Amino acid sequence: MSTLDTGLTLIRTASRRVADVNDRLGQAFKDWMPKGLYARALLIIIVPMVILQSVIAFVFMERHWNTVTRRLSTAVVQDIAALIDVYKMYPQDKDHAILRGIAQNRLGLVVDFLPVSDMPAPGPKPFFSLLDQSLSVRLSQIVARPFWIDTVGKSSLVEIRIQLDDTVMRIFAQRSAAYASNSEIFLFWMIGTSLVLLTVAVLFLRNQIRPILRLADAAESFGKGREVPDYRPRGAREVRRAAQSFLEMKTRIERSIEQRTAMLAGVSHDLRTILTRFKLELALIGDSPEVEAMRKDVDEMNGMLKGYLAFARGDSAEQAAPTHIAALLEELRSEAERQDHSATVSFSGQPVVIVKPAAFKRCVGNLVSNAARHADAIAISGHRDHRWLTITVDDDGPGIPQDMREEVFKPFLRLDAARNVDEGGSGLGLAIARDIARSHGGDIFLGDSPLGGLRATVRVPV
Repeated sequence: MSTLDTGLTLIRTASRRVADVNDRLGQAFKDWMPKGLYARALLIIIVPMVILQSVIAFVFMERHWNTVTRRLSTAVVQDIAALIDVYKMYPQDKDHAILRGIAQNRLGLVVDFLPVSDMPAPGPKPFFSLLDQSLSVRLSQIVARPFWIDTVGKSSLVEIRIQLDDTVMRIFAQRSAAYASNSEIFLFWMIGTSLVLLTVAVLFLRNQIRPILRLADAAESFGKGREVPDYRPRGAREVRRAAQSFLEMKTRIERSIEQRTAMLAGVSHDLRTILTRFKLELALIGDSPEVEAMRKDVDEMNGMLKGYLAFARGDSAEQAAPTHIAALLEELRSEAERQDHSATVSFSGQPVVIVKPAAFKRCVGNLVSNAARHADAIAISGHRDHRWLTITVDDDGPGIPQDMREEVFKPFLRLDAARNVDEGGSGLGLAIARDIARSHGGDIFLGDSPLGGLRATVRVPV
């Protein structure tokens, strides 16, 4: 392998590692980011505001506040230097009364003189004290004499000691004369106005997000087969447009279902009229084995017609209502025991769920009836949590092959060993059950039962 190939291999390896790290960081960032629109919108407002305020605060602290503090410190040090010059130029002022008067009345400084032995040793300087740093720099540049500063001991005063030839000059200055002390007011107003603006933004965003949440709730309720009678488009123009489109879609779906139901009602009337004629004609012919066989065919056709109409009509006419699921499962258990089957029922969680009572009972009832035709023991269990209602029907029958568990949900599909034969023999039992479950926003799944047969699981959102 040449040097070029080795270099290309290293570059590819490094690029893959960089891409892998980038993907991991991107995934971690996505996991860290809030998922809701309200939280993301707040983040879009808060992050720029915090960055802007931080930049403003930094510029103010670094430029304005530091500059003002340095200028004030320079003025104080220059006044002290002037007092030192006066002290040197007027030695006849033995008690320094004139110097003290000038310092106190003209410069706002309190000056006295101490023995040379009262000059403290230099101590550690406060790390974050801008005043201490500024005074130290200016005293070193302007006075150029040994000095000692205490900016921490007294809250409103600054003590400065400067060693002269035969004495120590002690000066007390007001902290406000050497330090820009009004910066806290600026920060207070900056943070206060930011909080006010943030509160207004939160309230405004909440009002803007509420119509979107109402639209999501309305779509979710309609998907579960529930009515949304009091929903009206509100909010911004785009939200109103989406809400109006949802209402138009809802109207078209309901109109299509009504048209289908009306058409099927007409077809049902016509077909039943013909079947009634067949029955009358067979009754007039008399009794014979051939006539009896034809009567059974007519009855079977009538049953298949009822099953088809029930499947095509669905549960659109029924309204969702609070239903006691545990009591519904007990009724199904009693019906199974009346048919000489061993059945058990268990339920956990809050039993009252909003579903279409008759349709949901038929959904689970079809599964129980399907199990009763092919098994001796049936176990019905239900569980309700904060999101889902789950009902399982287990039996000890022959079951359904795994590769046919989706096929048996097709209408009119019959298998010799399948379980998709309802009471009328039309092959619509599982198809009707799944149609009802999906109209509630859920579904039905088939699997292996702990009893050795088939497990049918109904799961719908609550």
